[in-house]
Amino acid sequence: MIRPASLWILGPVLLAASATAQAQAPATAMNGMLVGPNQMTLYVFDKDTAGSGKSVCNGGCAANWPPLMTAAGASATGDWSVVARDDGSKQWAYKGRPLYYWSKDAKPGDKTGDGLLDNAWHTARP
Repeated sequence: MIRPASLWILGPVLLAASATAQAQAPATAMNGMLVGPNQMTLYVFDKDTAGSGKSVCNGGCAANWPPLMTAAGASATGDWSVVARDDGSKQWAYKGRPLYYWSKDAKPGDKTGDGLLDNAWHTARP
């Protein structure tokens, strides 16, 4: 099948636009909270210092609270920033606050991590 020349040009443009949109929005708002690409609830941790560029949830903490990791080459844009982890990897932060999942949330919409550990964990809000 022969495609018109406009489709040959438009196809890569649409793919590039889609990739750019995904890179600019590592999470989306749903029901008043931020969710990752898998639609699972994202959380913030009170022990992280907003704007520090670093996550303090590492090791065993990160096993229970997996970070929202960045893709290679991801860069900050708007309210989204990239923070460093102790192992050298990078994770997304929203308004300077690193974002995490809770390992015990079983399905999209669950937010069982909200208020845990003496109210140190909270659902991330846009």
